[in-house]
Amino acid sequence: MSTLTMIYAGMFYLATLVLVAGLAFKIFDYSRTPAPLKIPTTPAPTTQSGVVYRIAKEVVVFESLFKSNKWIWLFGWLFHFGLFLVLARHLRYFTEPVWFWVGVVQPFGKYASFMMVIGLAGLLARRFVVDRVRYISTPSDYLMLVLLLAIGVSGMLMTFVAHTDIIALKQFFMGLMAADIQPVPQDPILLAHLAMVALLMVIFPISKLLHAPG
Repeated sequence: MSTLTMIYAGMFYLATLVLVAGLAFKIFDYSRTPAPLKIPTTPAPTTQSGVVYRIAKEVVVFESLFKSNKWIWLFGWLFHFGLFLVLARHLRYFTEPVWFWVGVVQPFGKYASFMMVIGLAGLLARRFVVDRVRYISTPSDYLMLVLLLAIGVSGMLMTFVAHTDIIALKQFFMGLMAADIQPVPQDPILLAHLAMVALLMVIFPISKLLHAPG
């Protein structure tokens, strides 16, 4: 087994441990934090189905954001929906046989990467262009968007420009899941992409991206 394969295998084992343990701790910590102020946003639903419908609109179409700022809504929705399809497409590397619906989503997830990158570019530009947003932005805000952009662009390069060995890549991840380590492909773009994904997994539990499990 090559040294590079052992490094990347160890890196993903560590990143997965940090991600799972970090999210579990944060969610547990939030569940124990008192929330004494209950402030309903009127008109508030009065039935359970009404609550489910309202939350679904927020999760799927970002209704409140749409009402407050159309430009932020556009870039935010493009990024989140594009990311959802891209992640769904990536499930083919972790399932055998590939689930039916994962096969169906493949062509959509392929081009959803454009949605994701365009949305991220718009959100990053907003932090430079809008004065009040630039004033409250921290270095971590910029770095997080740049990291996500780099992950998206490197993924697009492998999809549309310099193809990588996806069969060997799947064997690598399936091997990690079965504790049977297989060689990682030696593609420089893929290696950079995987390293950035592992970095994202490590910093996710302590970043502003933690709104995701909310």
